[in-house]
Amino acid sequence: MALLEIKELNRRFGGLQALSEVDFAVEPGIIKAVIGPNGAGKTTLFNVIAGSLPPTSGSIHFQGEQISGRRPFQIARLGISRTYQNIKLYSGMTALENVMIGRHIRGRAGFIAGMLHLPWTWQEEREIRAYCQELLEMLEIGHLAGVEATSLSFGQQRAVEMARALALEPQLLLLDEPAAGLNIYETAEVGRLISKINSQGITVLLVEHDMSLVMDISHEIVVLSFGRKIAEDVPAAIQQDQEVIKIYLGEAED
Repeated sequence: MALLEIKELNRRFGGLQALSEVDFAVEPGIIKAVIGPNGAGKTTLFNVIAGSLPPTSGSIHFQGEQISGRRPFQIARLGISRTYQNIKLYSGMTALENVMIGRHIRGRAGFIAGMLHLPWTWQEEREIRAYCQELLEMLEIGHLAGVEATSLSFGQQRAVEMARALALEPQLLLLDEPAAGLNIYETAEVGRLISKINSQGITVLLVEHDMSLVMDISHEIVVLSFGRKIAEDVPAAIQQDQEVIKIYLGEAED
């Protein structure tokens, strides 16, 4: 059974059809990329999957369960977490504290228990801190745990954001343009970290413009154009697809 299955997915904004009859599945344990020119509907697709936007029609199933139209926190609790094209870290907080925010959705303590500082909440907080430190270590930035997050380099901030998404213990990680704004060396490092995350058994669905990164780390690729799926295959086949080549080299979308 596919981990994520999208069928006849549509999303309309007034007179604009942002997604049109999109169909594809994500099998467990793979890295699958969604590519396409600007305006192809890639981020809209992520927003619909993650619950930030409801679909106009169609269905999304995660582990066989219908999630279309559910709220973001409900989808997150089921095991889908995401990052954003524009890094969203909290200033004035350390890298570790930013990651811990992503872990609290799995915590048992509610708002009132936390405010009252009940003894059992102290133990949970220690466990959360230790778990999130391990994630930073796994992404090779454990030594930066106590550094103010927004003072880190762009590549390091990306790693913190990925660690925060992993703190939720997702089965599916959505990465929205993880290489955006990175130089060639930082991009290569992020690609290596994504493969490392995948090697831990976490399925990855990513939107990305950097074709070198996509071809290096992806097992499968979906291509969108004007909100429609025009191709889906392994990287080597996508590189030879004439319609994909035409879109990227002959016709630009904005």
